[in-house]
Amino acid sequence: MHTLCVMDSVADVMNSTCGCVTTDRARLRTVLDEALRPGFADALAESHPDLFADQAVFLTRGHLASMQATIDAVESVVRTPAYAARVLADEDPVTQFDAGTAGVFFGYDFHLTDGAPQLIEVNTNAGGALLQLALAAAQHPCCEPVRESFAPPLPLDRVESDIGAMFETELRLAGHAGPLRHVAIVDEAWESQFLRPEFELFVALFARRGVHATIGAPSDLRIEAGRVHLRDEPTPIDLVYLRSTDFRLQTESHAVLRRAHVERAVVVTPSPRTHRLYADKRNLALLTDPATLDALAVPASTRETLLHTVPRTVEVHADARDALWADRDTLFFKPCDGFGSRAAYRGEKVTRKVFESIVTGERPYVAQALVRPSERVVARDGKLAPMKVDVRAFAYDGRLQFVAARLYQGQTTNLRTKGGGLSAVVVEARDEASPAADVAGGEALADDQRTS
Repeated sequence: MHTLCVMDSVADVMNSTCGCVTTDRARLRTVLDEALRPGFADALAESHPDLFADQAVFLTRGHLASMQATIDAVESVVRTPAYAARVLADEDPVTQFDAGTAGVFFGYDFHLTDGAPQLIEVNTNAGGALLQLALAAAQHPCCEPVRESFAPPLPLDRVESDIGAMFETELRLAGHAGPLRHVAIVDEAWESQFLRPEFELFVALFARRGVHATIGAPSDLRIEAGRVHLRDEPTPIDLVYLRSTDFRLQTESHAVLRRAHVERAVVVTPSPRTHRLYADKRNLALLTDPATLDALAVPASTRETLLHTVPRTVEVHADARDALWADRDTLFFKPCDGFGSRAAYRGEKVTRKVFESIVTGERPYVAQALVRPSERVVARDGKLAPMKVDVRAFAYDGRLQFVAARLYQGQTTNLRTKGGGLSAVVVEARDEASPAADVAGGEALADDQRTS
């Protein structure tokens, strides 16, 4: 059963009125440098000046409960044989191949609304977790009422160990009895990737657990004596943490990894099968279609949760051109295999030429009911300026691991908005309405509410 969120809560008041700084930049530098090496934080600030936001996003316990309920509902449907048979029926053998893994770093992305948070998409190689974890550790309450009333959504001291254990679990699920010794973080053109610094943080995290980790491109992999190696590394790879956006391993550069995956020469996570079952945008059309849910014999309570918390989504077909164009102001168009908001368009902004390419192009699209993001005010030039909010719930095997947010302006998240970027999340201890004065203590930009 879905969970409705409390309206006019302290969290709502704080998000709309408080521009106080909660990110302690000095502490953030210390956390990042200690995680990797001295000077890492300064280099990151220079290369990614708008990566971290100064303000945290406030949520209610109702938000968290609703997000977990939605995740549970999605998981309960996806894990049924009937759903898998329907989704995988026409897929290639590599996508159908089941290695037994659950898939690391699911990112369930939500927009907050006046009712329950709305699940706008699922990602199966969601980035940013370690950066967000460092940011969460550098938060400083802006005033005593906030200190008393808000806390991280989950205990921070166990998140890193849960992340490391997740990769070890993936190895066991794939049938490997031995310890995790060598992880390869694989991405095309990894040296120029925007989130490359996070790859380095992963190498350091694995090292703290006694696991060797390397970074490379899929074309750097080779198979020798039935094991996979990266470049001239003598130690064979046990597990590939796939950050590549060739989710199905279809391009020639992924040929070695594709073969190694189906021959069980290495564990690949997240796998092509996992992406198709969860992250392909066509899945949202199935999960929001009452007739499909009935055909899959989805229980009434699960059905109600999905229809209440996942925006209605339909596949785009040329024969629906006129209706889609007429309703475009209420829709958001996304490529089925999309990532990072690329080639995604808000209907009210789309031109006729772009619309025609969406409807008739080779790349399949879905049209999702537009759910406008909530806002979080931030302090800019002595004034409060609104930023849009996306909330990402990181999960593994259906269990909530960590919750974070992104602040941005424009059509989609970008991590390049001045005053925006990755944002920490704090959650109310109780879901009770409270007047703004109880928390904000007057003027939101008062000097005595600022922190460094």
